[in-house]
Amino acid sequence: MTEASTARIYGLHMAVVVVLFALNFLLPDYHHGLFARILVLATFAMGYNLLFGYAGLLSLGHAMFFAAGLYGSGLAITYLGFGVSAAFVAGLGCGALLSLVVGLLALRTSGVAFMIVTMMFAQAFVLTIVYFNQWTGGDQGLVLQQASRILTVGNASLDLTAPAVRYLAALLLFAIVLFVTLAIVRSRFGRVLVAIRENEERTRMLGYDTFANKLAAVVLSGVFCAAAGAAYALLFGYVGSNFASVQYSILPLLWVLAGGAATTLGPLVGTVFIYYVTDIASSYTSAWLLIVGAALVLLVLFAPKGILGFVRRRWIGWLP
Repeated sequence: MTEASTARIYGLHMAVVVVLFALNFLLPDYHHGLFARILVLATFAMGYNLLFGYAGLLSLGHAMFFAAGLYGSGLAITYLGFGVSAAFVAGLGCGALLSLVVGLLALRTSGVAFMIVTMMFAQAFVLTIVYFNQWTGGDQGLVLQQASRILTVGNASLDLTAPAVRYLAALLLFAIVLFVTLAIVRSRFGRVLVAIRENEERTRMLGYDTFANKLAAVVLSGVFCAAAGAAYALLFGYVGSNFASVQYSILPLLWVLAGGAATTLGPLVGTVFIYYVTDIASSYTSAWLLIVGAALVLLVLFAPKGILGFVRRRWIGWLP
């Protein structure tokens, strides 16, 4: 790829981040808080997209990685007295360890079996949380106190409960994961993942260790999802078992499919689209699921590759 194409791709992603930064000063209070949440969940979707969109592995258990980061940071603050930075690292560590273990076991299968195995792991994770309810809070969850969510940087203190600080922290996490993802998918490793998605047997015949590459994809995906979970706990102050449910694993799949699988910006577009369709529909009727379902059906019929997938196919072929 030429230097001009590389500059154009990175310029587009930087422009998106700049627009999101400007929204911090332009959005009204309600949408400001909503967008902070969307940025964290879009990071979750980017982690899912790396595995599903680029490696072609359909998982129905990714909520457990999000929850590993959520509980890793939340429990570290609640019971170990960790600060914000240490708690975030603890969440990342929990996500990395869990994704490594799950990857080593689940990747012994493929196709539908992989999907079912990941779903079973997620369900076991939920049951574990509920069983140890005296520490995890069970179905009620845990609320992190405001005093425990203050980030100390040198002599300065940042209150993560303040709307502007929370939004910018969410944006920082999103931007880091976005550019790391962009670097990954444009690297040799990223191209190998796409080759595995298209034809794993041929990729293996070319001499690539497909198991090792898929395991690396699972771990990276798990770490990104755990980072989103840890950030959610620290920024919004709640840790709950519902975030580990199998149903919550369906959401990043919907966000990725709506925005465009195997596109770096698709998870953001899909998360914004689904979130706002749901929010607007639920404000008008109790039958909002019908409206959301109809929107998804129309999207699948007219843009089966998602919003950005459609844009890439029709107009902007260089979108990564």
